[in-house]
Amino acid sequence: MAQVEAVTERTIAAQADDVFDALADYSGTREQLLPAPFSEYEVREGGDGKGTLVHWKLQATSKRVRDCLLEVTEPTEGELVERDRNSSMVTTWRVTPAGENACRVVVTTVWNGAGGIGGFFERTFAPKGLSRIYGEVLNRLAAHMEK
Repeated sequence: MAQVEAVTERTIAAQADDVFDALADYSGTREQLLPAPFSEYEVREGGDGKGTLVHWKLQATSKRVRDCLLEVTEPTEGELVERDRNSSMVTTWRVTPAGENACRVVVTTVWNGAGGIGGFFERTFAPKGLSRIYGEVLNRLAAHMEK
C-alpha cells in the first residue's frame, strides 16, 4: 500500500482569521460550502473546530462512496485536521496570511491506497478527482468570504 495525496489551494481576499473561523464552523458555514459529492452531513459532537465530530458521505466517483466520521483537531494556529475514524484518510486545512486582506488556504488529503493495479489507478486518478471536489469547496468559501 502506498500513500496517496491530493493537494488543492486558493488565495482568498479575506483575513486569515475570518476564513479559518468559517472553516471551523461545522455547525453553520461548513455545511453550506459542501458541493453535491457530500451528503448526509451531521455534526455529532461540538461544532466549532477542535473537538468536533462530524459525519458525511463523500461520493468521489459514481461507484465510490466513502462514509466519513471525522474527528477535528487544531494542532497549530491556522490549521484544522480532520481524521476519519472509518479509514486512513486525513484532511488538513491550512490558512495563512497572504498579504493585506488576503490569505492562502491549502487543503491536503492523504490516505493509504490500495496495492496492485487498482492501487495504480487510485494513485493516478483519485487525487485529481478529490482536488476537483475540494477546489469547489474553496470556490464556495471564497464566494462566501468575498461578498
